[in-house]
Amino acid sequence: MLHRTRIAALAAPAFWLCLLMAITLALIPHPPAVGTMTDKQQHMLAFGTLALLGGLAYPAFSKVHLAERLSFLGAMVEVLQSMPALHRDCDIRDWIADTFAICLVLLVMHLVYRPRRKRQH
Repeated sequence: MLHRTRIAALAAPAFWLCLLMAITLALIPHPPAVGTMTDKQQHMLAFGTLALLGGLAYPAFSKVHLAERLSFLGAMVEVLQSMPALHRDCDIRDWIADTFAICLVLLVMHLVYRPRRKRQH
């Protein structure tokens, strides 16, 4: 089984690579299609993956702060997509999907990784 520090060492570069890819795909005028996934599913996959990798890469960083920053990134992506030159749509529902996926993944991580409390007799 991988030790947490080893997981963090592997997850950190993956997090930054996925972050770069997500921003790039969000800001190019005609991104490639991803199978039969809807736009909301793509948003949830991207930001859920970022939340998972961010939580694994930086376990000491507050999950609330991670959720806040990733949600802010999702909002900024939507603002930038409103630029006419990109020919993209700014949709608050995309940001809501991003934030939902972030919170869901981080909640599951919290439940899985929370310290086991000893029974008190």
